[in-house]
Amino acid sequence: MKIRLGPAGIPTVATKRSTVDGIRTVAQLGLNAMEVEFVRGIAMSLEAADEAGQVASQLDVRLSVHAPYFINLCSEDRKVAEASKKRIVDSALRAERMGAVEVVVHPGYYGKLDPKRAYELVKQRYLEIADELKAKGVKRAKVAFETTGKVSQFGTLDEIVELCRETGCILCVDFAHIYARQAGKIDYAEVFDKLKPLKPKHLHVHFSGINWSPAKKGEGGNELNHIEIKHDKPPFKPLAEEILRRKIDVTIISESPILEQDSLAMKRVFEELGYKF
Repeated sequence: MKIRLGPAGIPTVATKRSTVDGIRTVAQLGLNAMEVEFVRGIAMSLEAADEAGQVASQLDVRLSVHAPYFINLCSEDRKVAEASKKRIVDSALRAERMGAVEVVVHPGYYGKLDPKRAYELVKQRYLEIADELKAKGVKRAKVAFETTGKVSQFGTLDEIVELCRETGCILCVDFAHIYARQAGKIDYAEVFDKLKPLKPKHLHVHFSGINWSPAKKGEGGNELNHIEIKHDKPPFKPLAEEILRRKIDVTIISESPILEQDSLAMKRVFEELGYKF
């Protein structure tokens, strides 16, 4: 069992705003993971990805990648779907060069589709992406579909688990998103129980506090914005206790507004519970 902690993006205290300097800062802080953010677009060259991977390997910082937000695999517009697939493939090619496994993806929006039809579209398009990645020699990097925080978005935990089970993709469990979508409720044990059929060797998760509002139609809630973990919405300590109790090999990426500061706060919680980094 190994616990890895780090920020979503370059730490706020990094003096230079490059991925390599971000990785070095993460290691200097005593953290050991970082998610490289392509959320606004992919500006990194393949050569720069090579360099980031080399530095991360030397410093034992586990890298992951977050693909752009502008992705909708549920779209019935073929152009939107093809552009979405290209963004995922381009992200994965860079992840592969970095030595990263997880390429975190927000799958898309239901729109006018019923959830079953949306699921079939995501599944079909993921399989097309998987074929393309295989053809391009990608062996390590894998698409990790993220649990989403709005009732309009494809990506309940049940949907993502079923997609993993059927296609062999992996997942990113965003606990704040689950908490928001369930209108301020979360049962960590229940979440981990639902993951049991997948038998994950390593679990990639996001954590932060989150503000949410009730969904206008039906039940549930919608995420508004990420907040610091000190607000206990949702609480972190019970999650840490559940991870230790189950001996889960995990990377926890902080999506808090204070990024690495909350990664260090999580580290302190684990240490208080007896875990030694």
